[in-house]
Amino acid sequence: MTEQATWVPQDVDEEIPSAARLYDYLLGGAHNFAADRALAEKFLTALPSARDVARLNRAFLRRAVVCMAQHGVRQFLDVGSGIPTVGNVHEIAQAADPQARVVYVDYESVAVAHSQLLLEGNDNATIIQADLVEPGTILEHPETRRLLDFDEPIGLIMAGVFHFVSHEQDAPAIITRYRDALTPGSYLALSHFTADISPDEMAGVVEVMRRSSDPIHTRTHTEITELFTGFDLVEPGVVGTALWRPDRPELAADEPGGSQIYAGVGRKR
Repeated sequence: MTEQATWVPQDVDEEIPSAARLYDYLLGGAHNFAADRALAEKFLTALPSARDVARLNRAFLRRAVVCMAQHGVRQFLDVGSGIPTVGNVHEIAQAADPQARVVYVDYESVAVAHSQLLLEGNDNATIIQADLVEPGTILEHPETRRLLDFDEPIGLIMAGVFHFVSHEQDAPAIITRYRDALTPGSYLALSHFTADISPDEMAGVVEVMRRSSDPIHTRTHTEITELFTGFDLVEPGVVGTALWRPDRPELAADEPGGSQIYAGVGRKR
């Protein structure tokens, strides 16, 4: 069986680009198609720092998981997990505790198929195919309930995915559904595109993605902060990805692309 045959489901239309495969391309991955690469090049024209934006968002994910693990979280729900690349949530969490449990969620078939390959033999991690705007489908899924104990703190991760939720879909209400399922002491890690800093560049990004299967809907700092309602933000609050607990603070402010996505972590009261 060829490599492609193992990670490309038969029902995938390779002519329709997806955000998950575009992100994979920006991160230097190989699980993308010509249509994804063509869209990514347009994305890069609109936002020249896009590869840095993707890298910094991935780095935020790592630091957020480490932060939650340091506060005793041993189970994670990664919604909109995308195509696996270096530094996946289960790798980070299980480095802290080999018994840490992770449920990945994505609605993109290639992301799910490749994750299934990666997770073979790992009894404490799984992936389900579902849409983040349908919380009940995710929260009540048999695999979710098999691995996660909702009476104990859970780290809910929505890294670089909620900007695919349209304004008409009522983002705060969707977040509330997830938050209400979590016990106090659980955490939310979220990052989200904004047009606050570079409105012209982001307008170009929105236009590029408008013609894809995953249009982007930017939100302001205020709107993104409101998604943490019911959570106490941990320091430094909602900031650009480069500024959220950077490994090298002296370099963070000068990171290209470091303010195109806001990021934050909150603890449920």
